[in-house]
Amino acid sequence: MLSKINVSLKSRSYPIYIGDEVLADSQLISSAIDSNQVIIVTDSNVAKLYLKTVKQHFLKNECHTFILSPGEKSKNFVELERLLSFMLENNTNRRATLIALGGGVVGDLAGFAAATYQRGINYIQMPTTLLAQVDSSVGGKTAINLPLGKNMVGAFYQPQAVFIDTSTLKTLPNREFNAGMAEVIKYGLINDAEFLDWIENHITDILALKNNTLNYIVQRSCENKAKIVSIDELEQGVRTILNLGHTFGHAIETALGYGNWLHGEAVAAGTMMALSMSWRLGFLHKEQIEGIKSLLIRLSLPIAAPAQITPQQFIAHMSKDKKNIDGNIRLVLLKNIGAAFVTSDYLKEVLLETLENHDF
Repeated sequence: MLSKINVSLKSRSYPIYIGDEVLADSQLISSAIDSNQVIIVTDSNVAKLYLKTVKQHFLKNECHTFILSPGEKSKNFVELERLLSFMLENNTNRRATLIALGGGVVGDLAGFAAATYQRGINYIQMPTTLLAQVDSSVGGKTAINLPLGKNMVGAFYQPQAVFIDTSTLKTLPNREFNAGMAEVIKYGLINDAEFLDWIENHITDILALKNNTLNYIVQRSCENKAKIVSIDELEQGVRTILNLGHTFGHAIETALGYGNWLHGEAVAAGTMMALSMSWRLGFLHKEQIEGIKSLLIRLSLPIAAPAQITPQQFIAHMSKDKKNIDGNIRLVLLKNIGAAFVTSDYLKEVLLETLENHDF
């Protein structure tokens, strides 16, 4: 069954299609392509599984393929320049369409290339990981990493469409699927407590990768994100709550070196830190946090930051976070399950106490 969600952004609005075998639907995919030139960006792992299926839709187009090495370490200036040069070498023009086929790294890098090549060309997201399907492919955030900070160079640049084939989730390693669940859980925590209850009640079916269950968690997550992005495209207000756990999580990724922990794993640990700080500020009960902790454990996700990262290292990395204003570290915290807020108005001692106690 095919579902469609609309991201409402006036002239930049676009559809999200969700269902089984979406990548094999030539008629659907062709409806979003109005260019003779197509550049498919993917990584070597995804290429083995899905490149042939996607390329068959473009037999009548001038179609080129650019393949990255898998993983976060490819999200850098070197690979960006290599992609842009590849496009220029193949005489890619402004009417071309770039296709991001893969996980978050492919989507972020390809999207940023589309935003900057000849001042902007069309691109389409075809996410193949759970994390990309429920989060990074939707909303137009594109970026690459710097050694000192994650996603520090990028642009808000919306795709023409997002095609989500949930059958691709069955080829994911368990670790990657579980990491994506950290972002799914996030939606329940920030503004959809009913969804969080549903996840807890259906965790066995989720881990069994049942088709209807997969389609539902992706659809509900995308509905949550699309609603927020439609209100606040450029993250000037409510969209910031989508970063629950990310300020702590990005610090973990940067401190450990990109790729040592998956993004979702760092977000899981970062979420526990945000919940712990929310409790220390008097908002959450311990029982609520224990419930989330149990859910993360069921998904084999980290519930604490690596002990070797010191509070000073955390603060150094968190001080470079994009949400910060006037040198103050802004955090996404919870007043209750399903009720997130953003603040820099807290005692610094509470933050330090949270950083010193990595486990709740």
